[in-house]
Amino acid sequence: MSGRRRATSWITAFIAVVLAVVVLLAPPVRAEGRKYDPGASDTEIRIGQTMPYSGPLSAVAAVGKVQAAYFRMVNERGGINGRRIKLISYDDAASPAKTVEQIRKLVEGDEVLFTFQTVGVASNIAVQKYLNDRKIPQLFVSGRAGRFEDPKAFPWTMGFVPNLMTEIRIYARFILDNYPNGKIGLLYQNDDAGKEYVAGLKAGLGASSGRIVATLAYDVSDPTIDSKVVQLKDLGVDILVDMAGPRFAAQAIRKAAELGWKPAHLLGVGSSSISAVLAPAGLDNARGLISASSFKEADDPAWKDDEGMKRWVALMDSYHPDGDRKSVYTTYGYSAAELLVEVLHRCGDDISRANIMRQATSLTNVRLDLLLPGLSVNTSPTDYRVIKEFRMMRFNGERWEPFGSLVTD
Repeated sequence: MSGRRRATSWITAFIAVVLAVVVLLAPPVRAEGRKYDPGASDTEIRIGQTMPYSGPLSAVAAVGKVQAAYFRMVNERGGINGRRIKLISYDDAASPAKTVEQIRKLVEGDEVLFTFQTVGVASNIAVQKYLNDRKIPQLFVSGRAGRFEDPKAFPWTMGFVPNLMTEIRIYARFILDNYPNGKIGLLYQNDDAGKEYVAGLKAGLGASSGRIVATLAYDVSDPTIDSKVVQLKDLGVDILVDMAGPRFAAQAIRKAAELGWKPAHLLGVGSSSISAVLAPAGLDNARGLISASSFKEADDPAWKDDEGMKRWVALMDSYHPDGDRKSVYTTYGYSAAELLVEVLHRCGDDISRANIMRQATSLTNVRLDLLLPGLSVNTSPTDYRVIKEFRMMRFNGERWEPFGSLVTD
């Protein structure tokens, strides 16, 4: 009897140990109705990105820095339905090969839920198929190629700012509506993005594309584009579509003034910064320039008392005091982070990759702090474009003045 009791006791103990091991190895029980993919839990949402913290584009890393500050603010206020956002941001030095390496590390090592705002057209192209094959959202890409807004080919990739074709078609429409006659010249950077501008302008002008008398490209290694500006003037260009990058756009504005040449000068969105482009070119030289915009500019006094701008200032004061207040990258990064938080809130307790894309592609009339008045974000499963509304604006020598009605591509 004693032996039988010992055997029974041993079996009971053995079963208890087995049950304990099973409990330890079992996945945690989730609250009813909650759904997670790798990178999400009851307490955390893990996000990954790469930024050029080193290398020739290191100034752009201000985007990642202000986003880290924004998420710190959100976490201190309770997070997303009680979940803290953990942003893992690695340096890729704007090298696509390094981007591939770091994105693989984020996905396979850090097990992020999705990637967010990785910078650069080439860098994002380099990892686009990898992420789409694994059905991992490549969300609000910081690059302006049409392939980042192509739900049929890349359903897990979504851009943020207007793609190049959208922007150039806006200018083509403006020319057709306001300048039915006159010779058109295009100034652009000699790369894939520049080629999109050429194709987009011709397509946007349609039957009037024969009015284009020059499409002049420069290389980023060129010390100056003064000779291009002289050539455009000599060709009798009446309407200059200036899609040059900031440094070269400033040169073009200054050289046109030196020549006394005053075409209708349309300036690309990326080069419309007052502090970074117009001031170096000379504010008087920039008077009369025409551009299009979707966002408020931080150093424009017109927004001093604007409530959305006040929230950006409060973020900078409390969470990013060393950030550059005049950099368009800080306002841009803030806006992308604000939209992401809106999407995550809408996910509720379904923090799955599929639901994140579902929410990101079903936004209706979402207004961001720094969008121009009257503009909003509207997306759908067949339209991945986040920003596709603009207001035309004219520089008066001190600030940009919006004019005309809302323009949509």
